[in-house]
Amino acid sequence: MRIVAVADTHLFHGELSVPAGDLFIHAGDMCRGGELEELAEAAAWIRSLPHRHKVIVSGNHDWAFVNTPEAARRLFGEQVIYLQDSLATIEGLRLWGSPWQPAYNDWAFNLPRGKQLAARWALIPEGIDILITHGPPAGIGDQYSDVGRQGCEDLRARIGEVKPRLHLFGHIHQDGGFWQNGSTFFANVTTWECERAPTVLELDPQTRRVVPVDIPPARRY
Repeated sequence: MRIVAVADTHLFHGELSVPAGDLFIHAGDMCRGGELEELAEAAAWIRSLPHRHKVIVSGNHDWAFVNTPEAARRLFGEQVIYLQDSLATIEGLRLWGSPWQPAYNDWAFNLPRGKQLAARWALIPEGIDILITHGPPAGIGDQYSDVGRQGCEDLRARIGEVKPRLHLFGHIHQDGGFWQNGSTFFANVTTWECERAPTVLELDPQTRRVVPVDIPPARRY
């Protein structure tokens, strides 16, 4: 299964060259302000992609999924799977998606660090192959310029318990890349408003082997 993954396109998708693959994943922040008009533009782009399967989660700028969730989901039709604390199975691969991140500014899908975020991550089931969140786990792909690491400690802890084979996320534009920790592979698939290319990986549903195909370099301020 060839996976093509992006995040943080922020309506700059017209500038992005999307490689061919079997599964397209958007890890959130399709929009800038995020109401239905913007989301409709992003949805039309995603629907037009030729990939056989398409999966999305929301990001902190995708407000339409908070304010008008039913209308937001309808924009994508039946060919695009939207995950919000939910599961999908695609050609033998089990995927779980969740949009939450530690509260910062007045953004969508904010939750305080601690019990509230931990409760969301507790919903992540065992036996999944791909975890998709908008925000990163603590210590991996979460370095925000000179400010420091911004990832979620409780998400990192839950990943250590359920051990997905692959965790895809974005949100932190400055720390795109690919890492392995234990049995889990991690990729910050941010495109930094489409100045960074999509991330391409292969995941074998039978062996669960993950192979990096194209990992664009991180961009820094």
